[in-house]
Amino acid sequence: MFLIRFILGRIILTLDFIFTPRSPRRPEDQQQVLDQQTAKLALYQFQACPFCVKVRRAIKRQGLNIETRDARNNPLHRAELESEGGQVKVPCLRIETELGEVRWMYESSEIIHYLQQRFA
Repeated sequence: MFLIRFILGRIILTLDFIFTPRSPRRPEDQQQVLDQQTAKLALYQFQACPFCVKVRRAIKRQGLNIETRDARNNPLHRAELESEGGQVKVPCLRIETELGEVRWMYESSEIIHYLQQRFA
């Protein structure tokens, strides 16, 4: 079982590398404003998870700079995801508002929809 997961993970990562979408080109001032808006977002993910790849590709397609946190190999990120988010499930988008409130969003389709609505 481990061998199959390992091989599938490598295939997913290879295809993601080959077919990575391009980020749109924006004027520098517009990109800086966008970067400020995404500074309070973090994506908890596993590198070879197909749903995480789907979200990362959507982020890349929109040209967003969102911090990615590896919840598989980094015990601190995993513990933070479990203690603050409530469960170790990826992908998970951590959204911190201007008021300091934190919201955790777990479904890949919901995350992509949220990013499209907020940053389109």
